[in-house]
Amino acid sequence: MHAPGLFDLTDHLARLSAMGYPLEALDCHVNFEALRPVLVVALGYGERPKGGRPPYDAVVMFKVLVLASMHNLSDERMEFLIRDRFSWLRFLGFQIGEPTPDQKTIWLFREKLTQAGVFKALFAAFEAQLCARGYKPTGGQIVDATLVFAPRQRMTKEEKARAKAGEAASDIWPDDLSKATQKDTDARWTVKYSKAKTTKEGEEDTGLVDISVPHFGYKNHVSIDRKWRFIRGETGTNAARYDGHERSSVLDETNSSKAVWADTRYRSHIHRKKPRGKPIARHIRRGNATRSAIRACVRLRERAHGSDHPLNRPNPCEGPHDHGQPELQLPPSDFPRATTGHSLTPPKFRKYPPWQTQTAQHSLKYHRS
Repeated sequence: MHAPGLFDLTDHLARLSAMGYPLEALDCHVNFEALRPVLVVALGYGERPKGGRPPYDAVVMFKVLVLASMHNLSDERMEFLIRDRFSWLRFLGFQIGEPTPDQKTIWLFREKLTQAGVFKALFAAFEAQLCARGYKPTGGQIVDATLVFAPRQRMTKEEKARAKAGEAASDIWPDDLSKATQKDTDARWTVKYSKAKTTKEGEEDTGLVDISVPHFGYKNHVSIDRKWRFIRGETGTNAARYDGHERSSVLDETNSSKAVWADTRYRSHIHRKKPRGKPIARHIRRGNATRSAIRACVRLRERAHGSDHPLNRPNPCEGPHDHGQPELQLPPSDFPRATTGHSLTPPKFRKYPPWQTQTAQHSLKYHRS
């Protein structure tokens, strides 16, 4: 067995850097130290009295949130991987054997930033770095929304009515704060429709049907610039919020082009709907395909979205390693609540014919259980 040499670790790190170490490139191109003033003001760090353990560095903890968002990990899993992966220790600046943040520390840090409402300021600071390097928004914008799932809530009719009216969980359950902590009163139900595919001849296949799947949770609205494909605007709402109402909140007014690519729920280079009871014309189908080629990149940005928005909560359907992670957290007090027109009750399920597809059967069975 090879005995470790004095410079083996240095040579190993040099080989990693020569192969294109991703986290090293991220640390080189993004100036995380420029975010320190915003983080320090939000966290309220100041002169501490004698005694007590000092907090972890604010920039290091923010890097922890960046890693968690990049890999879609829970706080419990982050605690393990920080200690397990030497590349992450190197990115965060920890030495082997040095104490690292645990899951409670990570959770508290995220909650402090959320309650301070500082994520918009951090996003603006990062946007300034992009513009300073020449990545200015140009070429138009691409807008889309993606659903963020949340665990379904079990509440009585009275509790649903109070939550629907906009009351906070602490007001609905004042005598049981532990229960209120685990209740999500901001998420709403919505239905996502999937149209049946068509054959090359333009006629619908008799073996396929339209599928409607109910979803409970939130909706993340993002816009990217067409040239560089960086996320320039982002906002979060409940899942029942209509996409077109959030268009003005995600569009970037500094973009050099006023062109906007979106689907049928927006108003610009939009997809055209199929006429009811008639097959879609060939030129309309080709035009939608052209616009889809441009809009496809925004879907990739949504999946790789790395912002630590309060809507990006741990997925309750993650692997078995996340069994100890709290699935629900109270949103900030200034988080926009749903209007009374949105429902907390699951929508009625659509009845499918006997020739329904296996996907429809599985979705119907899962959401009825």
